[in-house]
Amino acid sequence: MAFPIHRPRRLRRTAALRDLVRETDLTPRQLVAPLFVKEGIDDPAPIASMPGQAQHTLESLRKEAREIFERGVRAFVLFGVPLRKDAEGSEAWNDQGIVQRGIGALREELGDDAVVIADLCLDEYTDHGHCGVLDELGNVDNDATLERYRWIAGSHARAGADLVAPSGMMDGQVAAIRSALDGDGRSDVGILAYAAKFASAFYGPFRDAAECTPRFGDRAGYQLDPGNGDEALREIRADLDQGADIVMVKPALPYLDVIRRARQEGGAPVAAYNVSGEYAMVKAAAEQGWIEEHQAVLEVLTAIRRAGADLILTYHAGDAAGWLS
Repeated sequence: MAFPIHRPRRLRRTAALRDLVRETDLTPRQLVAPLFVKEGIDDPAPIASMPGQAQHTLESLRKEAREIFERGVRAFVLFGVPLRKDAEGSEAWNDQGIVQRGIGALREELGDDAVVIADLCLDEYTDHGHCGVLDELGNVDNDATLERYRWIAGSHARAGADLVAPSGMMDGQVAAIRSALDGDGRSDVGILAYAAKFASAFYGPFRDAAECTPRFGDRAGYQLDPGNGDEALREIRADLDQGADIVMVKPALPYLDVIRRARQEGGAPVAAYNVSGEYAMVKAAAEQGWIEEHQAVLEVLTAIRRAGADLILTYHAGDAAGWLS
């Protein structure tokens, strides 16, 4: 008996047919919008290396979040840029600090209809730009840093964060933060762990936005080597064992294979961070007329979803949600 030849083009003929058989969906609810709030400014300050993004005042933060929320995005991750920095990054755990006030502003503006995520690190707050406190030799002191992370987690929880997102890649950071939150009676606050964060060339524009370029050295000593996929999986497993609720791969596009492996690992939702450099490349090419921004952005985000990400942190969130509506 002869079987008919498979004719996939029949199912590609119209947009309705393509929608009918599409394997991977992309919706606004899967997007998380990163936002920056800066202390000591009167008006939002555009970020030159990230067109369309700004360091916000508390007032403009509310406005921006509301506009993105109205397009269907339901989650936001907040980064703070304090007026004062010191060697320990003490503004990071100041209950009246800029990110704590920003968390409060988002919670007040959007209530429980939105998920408010607080980035938990020290690089935006230290005068040296590293993700932890330094020892006498100028190296990041892992255990001393964990103690500060515990303090920051408590402060973020008190401010109203639904999730804290430790991004410093310190050994044992998830266990330390989970213990601190539980000890404070805040077992309701979850952890989105930057479980596989690579030492990447794609972070430059973010460092402009958060004003956190290291004054010396780099972060390769505590972030993952780009060639190490197996090590990334070990880090993901360790964070799950320590109590992470969501694990994240960062950046997204150069590490789609790691996202896929994280999805196959199972155990928790997988997030991916479509980082500032990835965003800036698309913006720059679109401004030159070399690519069509709308199509390129949705193709990039769909690829990240297809690789296995449940959630995508992306600076394209507001625009993409509007295009998807």
